[in-house]
Amino acid sequence: MATYVLVHGAYQGGWIWKPVVERLRTAGHQVHAPTLDGCAERHHLVRPGITVATHAQEIAQLLFYEDLARVVLVGTSSGGMVICKAAELARDRIGRLVFVDALALMPGERVGDIVKRVSANETTAETHQRRTAERLKATWHELDTGHYPMLSQPEELTRLLLGPVS
Repeated sequence: MATYVLVHGAYQGGWIWKPVVERLRTAGHQVHAPTLDGCAERHHLVRPGITVATHAQEIAQLLFYEDLARVVLVGTSSGGMVICKAAELARDRIGRLVFVDALALMPGERVGDIVKRVSANETTAETHQRRTAERLKATWHELDTGHYPMLSQPEELTRLLLGPVS
């Protein structure tokens, strides 16, 4: 069975993945959905200096201390940036990366350039995600839902996470 580590985005916590966690565990998989420093039930740990890099370090340390290998590392929203950096830090422990309506910055890109575009011809978040998938030669799937498919369509999202890499 596979090992999944599900990483939330900003203003969220591991709780957001609960419907998907339950389905993956029912299917027999090992699943971790940690809450990162300063978020949700760990909001009391908020402090200056928390960054994508420090959150990525938390994930890399989880992979190390839990001795996880061939992990399916899943990130949503800004969690996409966290899993990118975590994959750099723990490359030998990653089986595949999955971005769920997530940001994955390419060299030279900044978050503000993607989420605050004003021109209709520029890259919306969806266009950015499609372009990034093409650059990474990754598979693209679309669900008819909003920004939180783990809550609105957990069955469909779980099916995609369980599906073979194509």
